[in-house]
Amino acid sequence: MNKERLMSIILAPRVSEKAATKADNENQHVFSVVKDAKKLEVKKAVEMMFSVEVDNVRLLNVNGKLKRQGRTYGKTKDWKKAYVKLKEGFDISYGEAEAKS
Repeated sequence: MNKERLMSIILAPRVSEKAATKADNENQHVFSVVKDAKKLEVKKAVEMMFSVEVDNVRLLNVNGKLKRQGRTYGKTKDWKKAYVKLKEGFDISYGEAEAKS
């Protein structure tokens, strides 16, 4: 796995109430990843980008929703979600410390 591929695996962190609860209680973080990502690729990408050790990765394919625009129906994109559990003693900070100072 080359560095360019690993840098393009993680698209964005998922920010929601459920994701915040998982991060606080279970040390799990939620990310949007590319559709063809594998578990090992996600693990290596998170370890490289955030300098942490990953314990477990779970991937989930999310189907897009049907949306109505007038008389016609459309569909939002399908995407993939990754639940990443970190080992004890590690945590990911998304820049809150820089924003406070």
